[in-house]
Amino acid sequence: MIRIRSLPVRDIFESCGVAFKENEPLSLHTSFRTGGPADFFAEPDSEEQTAQVIKLLKERDIPFFVMGNGTNLLAPDEGFRGVVIALGSRFSGISLVGETSVRASAGALMSRIGRFALEMGLAGFEFAHGIPGSLGGGVYMNAGAYGGELREVIRSVRFLDDGLELKTISGDAAAFGYRDSIFRHKKGWIVTGADIGLEKGEQPEIEEKMRELARRRRDKQPLEYPSAGSTFKRPGDGIYAAKLIEDCGLKGFSVGGAKVSGKHAGFVINTGNACSSDILRLMEEVRRTVFGRTGIELEPEVELMAARDV
Repeated sequence: MIRIRSLPVRDIFESCGVAFKENEPLSLHTSFRTGGPADFFAEPDSEEQTAQVIKLLKERDIPFFVMGNGTNLLAPDEGFRGVVIALGSRFSGISLVGETSVRASAGALMSRIGRFALEMGLAGFEFAHGIPGSLGGGVYMNAGAYGGELREVIRSVRFLDDGLELKTISGDAAAFGYRDSIFRHKKGWIVTGADIGLEKGEQPEIEEKMRELARRRRDKQPLEYPSAGSTFKRPGDGIYAAKLIEDCGLKGFSVGGAKVSGKHAGFVINTGNACSSDILRLMEEVRRTVFGRTGIELEPEVELMAARDV
């Protein structure tokens, strides 16, 4: 694959004042710690910068991919031929709106939002505090844990539409479902932030709940290894991917450096030297085996990023 020509792309970033890197390994920006180099890796710090950069990229027909914190993303070993736009630490403001609402930008980590809510004495976000990811990705997939989902607390979502106009919709209009939202189905819509509705609580009780959920996470999940969290979606009510995988004898099964965790069969982990192709082949083998033995088809929860030829 041929890298895109660098001069006109550099001009775009410099004209917009956007921080960028060339030939940046995506393995540095994904929780799987895999992925080859992106031709360009841009980090805008505002909705205006994001819209401006994307507008210029579209005008020049330069491929781009928008990502968050990379905690639910499998990047290709070949890298990305184009521009990866990361809504991350430069795009992560958090503030209090009124007495009980938290306004956060897409790049704000769930853990930071949880700590901010604790400091403000606000309850209702404890379930999400330990989710490894940023708010934008969480809204996109309606992230959840321990019986809670973002749809329960999201009051409104800000986004750039396919015409790069900044819009706001209510949480109800976001059509949240299980690991789903309207943003998964609207090509070109980019989540830039959200307002989170919480309630007054007692700090000691909020902190204790956060600690308890963190303890449960440490006890049950292979946090010592790079992963993307739960690899597959729950196939149905009362049916869990991890149990199906374990019942099929796949706990500990590996392909190259990728392995089905022996601690929690719902996690595919990088044991240290996995590449994305190892992880993808392992996922495909797990899906094939589970379907062959149970007739249930597992759907990946992990987002797959494609390399692009230019």
